[in-house]
Amino acid sequence: MSELAYTDKTPCVGLCSTVYGDQVCRGCKRFSHEIIQWNSYASGEKAAVWLRLEQLLAQVVSARIEIVSGLMLRQALDQRKIIYLDEQPLACHVHRLLVRGGEGALQGAGVRVRPAYAQLSIKQLRDDIDQTFFGLSEAYYQRHASAQPGK
Repeated sequence: MSELAYTDKTPCVGLCSTVYGDQVCRGCKRFSHEIIQWNSYASGEKAAVWLRLEQLLAQVVSARIEIVSGLMLRQALDQRKIIYLDEQPLACHVHRLLVRGGEGALQGAGVRVRPAYAQLSIKQLRDDIDQTFFGLSEAYYQRHASAQPGK
């Protein structure tokens, strides 16, 4: 992965649960040791964390929402003045729209909710994505990070 400028920014969303003992933050989905050590990480280490988070989120979003038009998606974000990063996968842009756009956010946004999730409200869909993303992050932590010494 090329090191992108935004990877030096923190993925923190201001809802940290590691202070309560969680090994995976319920807000940003980083591991507790990544949060603690973030400022000492080299750009490549930060980029690797961002890549993992983006891949997991994109996997979850793509299972629930089909992106029909990236152009329409970006236009919907721009119309709502929702900040997004061009370098990130389109599925991450969909997530931004879900989080910031409110009810009706997906209307005319170049996306289609997959039939198994079509009956959910925007809030229910967003919560389902968040819970699944958190579950995948916990599973990733159990498989990869918890076995490392000092983690």
